[in-house]
Amino acid sequence: MSSEELQELQEHAEHAAHDKSLAPVSLTMAVLAVLVATVSLMGHRTHTEELLLQNKVTDQWSYYQAKNIRRHTDELFADLTGVVQTANAEGLAKLREKYTAEADRYRDEQKELEAEARKLEQETTQQRRRADRFDLGEVFLEIALVITSITLLSGRRTFWFMGIVMGLAGMLVAVSAFL
Repeated sequence: MSSEELQELQEHAEHAAHDKSLAPVSLTMAVLAVLVATVSLMGHRTHTEELLLQNKVTDQWSYYQAKNIRRHTDELFADLTGVVQTANAEGLAKLREKYTAEADRYRDEQKELEAEARKLEQETTQQRRRADRFDLGEVFLEIALVITSITLLSGRRTFWFMGIVMGLAGMLVAVSAFL
């Protein structure tokens, strides 16, 4: 919340101090301001967690790619042993067996790395959805705060009730991020 918004809230509170019937409206605005700050903070933290997970996904896929390059290199060496002529055929066969075994090992490791990367991608998607829920809840709460503040300017309680409804909608959307 910016300093201008806080200043505006303070002015509204001073206006409400002169008219005691507007005290519940001022209290509602204060509660909404706290909820906006809280949901905003939760949204920022969730976006941060999403970015951290995305970095882990990238690292996992990079590790997968490194294993893929090593596997291809070992397969290349194994293939080369099939076309190279040598006086030591037994040594060449052992060399071919060694590189083939390493390529197979890398292939197995890649399967595990791919599964882990996909799992991390799902977690990242889930965090993104949570963050979007917090952001949407924040929008509803900010709208509720503005609509409620109109009550202080107009003196019409209809805006207060509309603000409460919007605030409840914002809270429901924000709480849905935990579900």
